Amino acid sequence: MYEQKGKVYIVGAGPSDVAYLTVRSQQLLSQAEVLIYDALIDERLLDLVPNNCEKFHVGKRGGRKSTPQAEIDRLLVEQCLLGKQVVRLKSGDPLIFGRSSEEIQALIAAGCPFEVVPGISSALAAPLLAGIPLTDPVLSRCFAVLSAHEPAELDWEALSRIDTLVILMGGRNLSEIVRQLHRAGRSLQTPVAVIRYCGHPQQQIWTAQLGTIEAACAGASLSPAVIVIGEVVGLRPYLQPP
Repeated sequence: MYEQKGKVYIVGAGPSDVAYLTVRSQQLLSQAEVLIYDALIDERLLDLVPNNCEKFHVGKRGGRKSTPQAEIDRLLVEQCLLGKQVVRLKSGDPLIFGRSSEEIQALIAAGCPFEVVPGISSALAAPLLAGIPLTDPVLSRCFAVLSAHEPAELDWEALSRIDTLVILMGGRNLSEIVRQLHRAGRSLQTPVAVIRYCGHPQQQIWTAQLGTIEAACAGASLSPAVIVIGEVVGLRPYLQPP
């Protein structure tokens, strides 16, 4: 039996630039005794923890080898029960496609105190940093955020009727996204933007139409990327700084 329990902070690192880290998140990193972090975070975040902080890189990047979720759950509980202040650092926001629910359930089952700290999701940051508004009084009265990791599980008929779509984890399935939306009635002339590494020095942006976006991105790696589909993409040229 361990006499002292620590606490786990499930922290959102925001998009891939340390500049977009929240003040609360920075405070917790500066006090961390253990850091358990995913891929896709800005490596400069590792410099914010104390020199004696123990670091565990657990991967969690689509299409690449990563630590099994059950092992991450076990590690969080183990370190907490050792009395450590643990920061579980995730890209974006912890509760937007971050699989945080499984980790929270494991902590609850073990009686471990925890706190979830919000971060800026790439679903919001990528369009903004590309100069694309997700809402507009005329062109977009609503938007939806979805993961296209498993496109067969999505209701494309319903999605095709939403003004603006923000798609995460869809780079490898771009062809299927185009096919499904066109089959569901979305025009091939619909503007599309693909934003790779949003907020990062090597950010890349491709803009085209639904029918031509595959050709525009041909040969490029689209991971990690955020895909924005809707008429608001066409506003981008008018919203760039001078």
